[in-house]
Amino acid sequence: MEVYLVGGAVRDQLLGRAVKERDWVVVGARPEDLERQGYRRVGADFPVFLHPGTQEEYALARRERKTAPGYLGFVTEFSSDVSLADDLRRRDLTINAMAQDSAGGIVDPYGGQRDLEARLLRHVSEAFVEDPVRILRVARFAARFAAAGFTVAAETLALMRAMVTSGEVSALVAERVWQEMARALGEDRPEVFFETLRACGALKVILPELDRLWGIPQPERWHPEIDTGVHVMMALRLAADAGASLPVRFAVLMHDLGKGLTPPHRLPQHPGHENSGVASIDAVCDRLRVPNECRDLARLVCRFHTHVHTVTQLRPATVLQTLEQCDALRRPARFAELLAACEFDARGRKGLEGNDYPQAALFARALAAAQQASLKPEEMAGLDGALIGEQLRRRRLDAIAALGLRA
Repeated sequence: MEVYLVGGAVRDQLLGRAVKERDWVVVGARPEDLERQGYRRVGADFPVFLHPGTQEEYALARRERKTAPGYLGFVTEFSSDVSLADDLRRRDLTINAMAQDSAGGIVDPYGGQRDLEARLLRHVSEAFVEDPVRILRVARFAARFAAAGFTVAAETLALMRAMVTSGEVSALVAERVWQEMARALGEDRPEVFFETLRACGALKVILPELDRLWGIPQPERWHPEIDTGVHVMMALRLAADAGASLPVRFAVLMHDLGKGLTPPHRLPQHPGHENSGVASIDAVCDRLRVPNECRDLARLVCRFHTHVHTVTQLRPATVLQTLEQCDALRRPARFAELLAACEFDARGRKGLEGNDYPQAALFARALAAAQQASLKPEEMAGLDGALIGEQLRRRRLDAIAALGLRA
């Protein structure tokens, strides 16, 4: 029985990156061999064992055979005669198909070290085409390592295109798409994930609402980059650079979906895109089963980002109405995230990335004024709940008006 450290831990060590988790492969063993040593078996599809001390995962070396479409259509074979090379061959990328033995030596049968040096994301074998999740994983690794100069190898991108053409991507299940997308949104360069999916044609299948934004023009006066898809990717990168949360990044990604629905004769203007985009967000979230925290913020940002941009042109009553419709008085932290997403939208434009965005501070001031407005006990005497609410709202409106936010 031989034990090897495999996958991402080996890759990250060679790149000088922090290793967050370690996975192990056991060669030349049977399940009962590990169980006798105190390992606990978990997982139904193939044997994975938890180390009795570290609780790290140890998997028996295995082969896989494709039997049906999708990422679940496999039969897994594990036995004591499956070699390490057999196990590594089933992995997605060469940089993830390396192992380290107990003496610290690197086992690299498929050229992972070569591709690390060349900064290439290259598939291990033709078996790559059997699992559509690998398209998502390649795009996610492209997002993770883009800042280090990694790109997808031309032959791997060609295989990804072939998988899209064959319809394999359509077999992906919603939970797995969202899982990979959420992880990609958390990477340093999340926009590369979507650009990679677009380059191979998968974005049109997985997120047609987003894919259609490329080629949609916007007024050059406000959007020097003109192209809506380019703008959304610029805004998303700014959100990542600022360390924004997952809900904020998702909201930025979704905020302009309505522009993909603008009738051609109205271009490059997009009247009403704030409201029309909400239905597209709901369609995406229903299909991919996006968590409510992400859905709710995305809907609000889509509907109200223009209000925030134009706060100095709004009447105090409209400012208060916006705060109420965003539930900002009860959920100020979420409203702060909405303002952050609006700032990334405003700055995610060619040549405007370094601009200030005073609108966020102005709306925050309006919220603070509304929060501080109150009624004294004697002012509420003899009033029922509805009248108290009416008087309190009037007091909030006066407090916002006193700020003089209008230009």
